[in-house]
Amino acid sequence: MENYSTILVSQDGKTAIITLNRPDKMNALNAATFKDIIAALEHIQQDAAIGGVIITGAGEKAFIAGADIQEFEGMTKQGAIEKASFGHEQVMNRIQAFPKPIIAAINGFALGGGLELALACHIRVAVPTAKLGLPEVSLGLIPGYGGTQRLTQLVGRGRALEIILTGDMIPAEQGLNWGLLNHIYEKEALISGAKAILERIYLRSPHAVGSAIAAVNTGIIDPVAGNKKEIDLFGSCFEHAEGKEGIAAFLEKRKPNFP
Repeated sequence: MENYSTILVSQDGKTAIITLNRPDKMNALNAATFKDIIAALEHIQQDAAIGGVIITGAGEKAFIAGADIQEFEGMTKQGAIEKASFGHEQVMNRIQAFPKPIIAAINGFALGGGLELALACHIRVAVPTAKLGLPEVSLGLIPGYGGTQRLTQLVGRGRALEIILTGDMIPAEQGLNWGLLNHIYEKEALISGAKAILERIYLRSPHAVGSAIAAVNTGIIDPVAGNKKEIDLFGSCFEHAEGKEGIAAFLEKRKPNFP
């Protein structure tokens, strides 16, 4: 793996682990972090030996405790729009649309931009002591990296507005009950729990996994387009070698040989 200034990237079998590595700043997101995440994802996407990704935070306290507010000082409206657009298009949307599954392993505070990054991931798991929130209104701001949209899609309008308008943190158990989290694992089992989910996914067709992610993402934006996308991708699977192998394996009563 390449060297980065704000993240650590390692590989365990077919799983790449991206660790936000600014524990003295509670892993707050800044321009350098975004640059490193983009570069790491580009490398991972091109590496056929990697089947999935876990994103987590360094240190004992935080997954990502938000954006680096020092970068906000003196920012103009146009500068803020450009920053939000970059975060949306180059980072959060890239994570959401990534063709390999990405799991956020939330090891502590996931606040503001940190929760927004977790929301962009395909699956979220957390430790019991994790705290989740979008506190931007406390700064006179609103979430700017997709939080108003992705949180609403996951937990519904009423619950999303309660979290956003109060700016309060919610505990992991509440996040699980509200559908914000998929699972809660004890601290020592957080990464292994995330890896276990990915290992189950690795038994399936990588092409079908990527197609399913694309279909789900399309339907979030436009349900009608999502239905059409699903039909098209369903058809495409039959032309792909993995689709042919999966059907043959089922009929021959054997395990499929996927990459």
